[in-house]
Amino acid sequence: MILETERLYLREMIQSDFNSLCKILQDEETMYAYEGAFSDAEAQEWLDRQISRYQKWGFGLWAVVLKETDEMIGQCGLTMQPWKDREVLEIGYLLQRRYWHKGYAIEAARACREYAFETLKSEEVCSIIRDTNTASQNVAVRNDMIVADSWIKHYRGVDMLHYRYVVKNGWLRTAAI
Repeated sequence: MILETERLYLREMIQSDFNSLCKILQDEETMYAYEGAFSDAEAQEWLDRQISRYQKWGFGLWAVVLKETDEMIGQCGLTMQPWKDREVLEIGYLLQRRYWHKGYAIEAARACREYAFETLKSEEVCSIIRDTNTASQNVAVRNDMIVADSWIKHYRGVDMLHYRYVVKNGWLRTAAI
């Protein structure tokens, strides 16, 4: 286990999480910001990338597990992402659709923010979010982030406007969900 919150724990994903991961990555509605659901090969590549990140940096997108049922309901964690001419530390989150609107994303994202500041000693962490992804933007705002800038990213054959939401260590003002 990497992190624990009131209702969740986050841990490294392993190969046996593939089917749970596919419940997220192969759901058209969940993956609308990525221009559609992933194939089995794309989902495997995603999982392999996380495992490589754990080895390279000691962090990546982690499995979000509901304590009550021990079910993997999503993924949330920290990754290094390209942004314009540099790499930035990002909090990313993606949950199974049936667990949306229950506060799990913000609960996990806040734990990752604290991990970035307290464990990694980062001065800043961000979330890079497509302009059409209002739900993720709302999570970023509830995670004390503000829009810092924007950039067009080219992904899966589409130019997509993305905003970079940022919080700096010491800005925190949220006491509770």
